[in-house]
Amino acid sequence: MKAEMKSYIYKMVVAVCCTAILSSCTDLDEKLYDQVGVQNYYNTKNDVIRATFRPFEHAFWSIQSRHVLNELTADQLITPTRDGWWDDGGKWRRLHYHDWNVEDGGDAQTEWNGCFQGIMQCNYVIEDLNALTPSRFGFSEAEFNNLKAQCRVLRAWFYLRLLDGFRNVPLAVSYNDVSKNTETQVEPKVIFQLIENDLKECLPLLTEKTELGSGANLQGQWTKAGAAALLVRLYLNAKVYIDEDRYADCAQVAQDILDGKYGKYEVADRWDAAFDWNNDVCDEVIFGFPAAPGYSYWQYQGDTYWWTVPARARYYLNDSKCKAGDHNTKYAASPSYAPNGTKLSYELGMPVEHFRKYAGDERMKLYRNLGNSQREGMFLYGYLEYKDDNGATKRVQAPESPYDLYIRDAVGKFQDLAPNKWLVTTSSTLRDGDHNSGWHFAKYPFYTDNDAHQMESDYTEIRLPEIIYSLAECKLRAGDKTAAGKLLNKVRRRNYPAANLPTVLYQPDGAATLDMKEMLDEWGREFFAESRRRIDLIRFGKFTSGSWWDKTPDDDDHTKIFPIMRPILNANPALVQNPGYNK
Repeated sequence: MKAEMKSYIYKMVVAVCCTAILSSCTDLDEKLYDQVGVQNYYNTKNDVIRATFRPFEHAFWSIQSRHVLNELTADQLITPTRDGWWDDGGKWRRLHYHDWNVEDGGDAQTEWNGCFQGIMQCNYVIEDLNALTPSRFGFSEAEFNNLKAQCRVLRAWFYLRLLDGFRNVPLAVSYNDVSKNTETQVEPKVIFQLIENDLKECLPLLTEKTELGSGANLQGQWTKAGAAALLVRLYLNAKVYIDEDRYADCAQVAQDILDGKYGKYEVADRWDAAFDWNNDVCDEVIFGFPAAPGYSYWQYQGDTYWWTVPARARYYLNDSKCKAGDHNTKYAASPSYAPNGTKLSYELGMPVEHFRKYAGDERMKLYRNLGNSQREGMFLYGYLEYKDDNGATKRVQAPESPYDLYIRDAVGKFQDLAPNKWLVTTSSTLRDGDHNSGWHFAKYPFYTDNDAHQMESDYTEIRLPEIIYSLAECKLRAGDKTAAGKLLNKVRRRNYPAANLPTVLYQPDGAATLDMKEMLDEWGREFFAESRRRIDLIRFGKFTSGSWWDKTPDDDDHTKIFPIMRPILNANPALVQNPGYNK
């Protein structure tokens, strides 16, 4: 595709994805005013591009439910009560304890509905474009084929999420001819093959990132590497999805991506580049959704990353204009210590302790805005000090009780307890927290009100380290520990000072030992809070059988997938409830 066409599509993607009208994301009932219908909507090239990328805004919005389901059900993130806050009828406890049921509704229902709404939006566009003649609008065949492939790949992305979350779902491949769809569920392998076939067929039709540093021209649209990356996700988890070992296929596609077969990408030289304000030109990013303040920025919403810091963090961050509303304390890292100061001994969870394992990790620094659109560190802990309007040094306080926060890697009612003191109690649960409980974090930067690039980060859905880690896992499963370690070290070396590399890199590049337990731990470090922890635990056989803080093993494996919620069952009586759940 010509460079000017790439740039044009990028601008259109931004225009479409940066719409702030939430209601349009979930309303599939189209109202026709006068004669503006399908038959006379497509008049210009702009009309075709706008229609193609309309479902992408809905897709961006829909990441919120996936984030909740994949992180709060797993071992690394928690939502404890805090001075009476965040109980919400026990909904967060039920996610943590894997105690959900068909009456819960909430995020599982939103995930089901959101994905199927997105699928039908894609089907609508796919069928419209199939009826158009490219030359009428000034498209070359290659340009038009790329557009036609966009919504097929996006549909595969939605179906991959449904396969992951529910396994047994209906087939919906047409908006106009419902006879092609099914009312009841099909076998997971049918959905698996639909995803695989669509991605394979679309891959050669998509455009390719041909130069390093040219990411801005492709951000927001699927590329060859993006479609190939979805195949990597599909094959990596095939044993979970359809009980078939596809690790060899996963390794081959991943290697092709790393070899540049599908475009030019490289690992960034710092861990936060893929999340920073200019990540649209980061060569590590394979696919992302364009975002901008004043338009769409769903990763800066409460159900994703805006509520990963203290409720009054605006004083510390100097972002009091609250473009995405005020901060809150929905997410924190699961604790490494009991409230009496004793280190816990769980194999799973304890993410901060897993970061501590290797000295000098740049991500372990206290999050600070450095000015000029730069920051350091990922975690917020201890006292958070700032200057007030009079220049006096103050500390961030709890939102209702007048105590200075001293954020700990533990859960308890610490209140204004001195930093060198601990509680007498030896255990705690999700009901026992306060606003000091659990380290907070900032995956995406929270730049100040004075920063020109505040909230300008795009949302990164796929980045190159995922491909590297997937290939490394496949190598490790095949017994090639040396190759796996070398792959992981390509990413890991940027996270530590050069002087520490001999001890923190995996053998043979360093002294650290790699095995399957360490592989899962390393997935947790590199992709902390990136909406994937649940499926990684499932793939490693730990999701239902493992223990972590305030979580004992499940009675059986039925919670590896979510139930179909009551309103969905009532709307379609042909659906069959997933095994282990009451209809």
